[in-house]
Amino acid sequence: MPPAHAPRRGSMQFWPRKKASDIVPRIRTWHGKDSKASCFAGYKVGMTHVMATDNRNASPSKNKTIAIPVTIIECPPMKVYGIAVYKKQGYGLQCASTILAPSLDKKLPFPLPKNIKAKIEDVKEPADVRLLVHTQPKLINLKKTPEVFEIGIGGDVNAKLAYAKEILGKDIAISDVFAEGNLVDSHSVTKGKGLQGPVKRFGIKIRFHKSEKTKRGPGSLGPWHGPTLYRVPHAGQTGFHTRTELNKWVLKIDSDPSKINVKGGFVRYGDIKSQYMLIKGSIGGARKRLIKFTPAQRPDKKLPAKAPEITYVSQTSQQ
Repeated sequence: MPPAHAPRRGSMQFWPRKKASDIVPRIRTWHGKDSKASCFAGYKVGMTHVMATDNRNASPSKNKTIAIPVTIIECPPMKVYGIAVYKKQGYGLQCASTILAPSLDKKLPFPLPKNIKAKIEDVKEPADVRLLVHTQPKLINLKKTPEVFEIGIGGDVNAKLAYAKEILGKDIAISDVFAEGNLVDSHSVTKGKGLQGPVKRFGIKIRFHKSEKTKRGPGSLGPWHGPTLYRVPHAGQTGFHTRTELNKWVLKIDSDPSKINVKGGFVRYGDIKSQYMLIKGSIGGARKRLIKFTPAQRPDKKLPAKAPEITYVSQTSQQ
């Protein structure tokens, strides 16, 4: 029998594999057709499973009741505390002015300037308009300090400006941005695992027990001449990377936590106290970590636009 062959399994799509600069994921591009906020953020609770009627057209189990693993995201409303107005400069868009809401949260993690006199009525011919929002974890007793970030708005510039005027100083709920059956892209910072070897980091094969020097290292570092190639799997940082997952299916959005809370609370999280969302499958990141969701950039047309009918939600907290 010939020796087994196992090439590297680590993807070269993400490089370099270094730690994320912030625990809150960064989104560089905004897209959305409707005149509303094109992003919402929630806190990861954990996973469970639901029993639902399969409504996928090409599924072998169509119209049958199946078990679907879901991730629970608690979604307290976000507060719009400001508007960022962008104008075109020589090197692209640049923030020209910032309009703040009349009343601001005292728990914001940075001092806000008090001498800003810009008003929304003075904005003329902007190139882009975005919302400055912060989360409200105090509503669910998760922590005191909110996360602050910028989100885009869908539609043309005039529609963006009108929506920003209307929503300034108000709350945005998850039901205002997404609906059941929508496809979303999740942006998260994955679990950090620290320094790991090439076997765990890239999935290379453990070598024969008579191998020289090491068993859990790469078999070859490349040719004799020249520097070591970056494609050779080595030990390094594993986890705590910013990752985007496409086409996550929103199965349910609800405001009644009693339907899903478990006895004793969810492991390392506790009870859900606000609106929540059930997403099919797993989501990157640890419990209590902030996850951002945006409308699907490349939606899967095979999935139906309507969410499957959920008949039972497991009341058992899963690890």
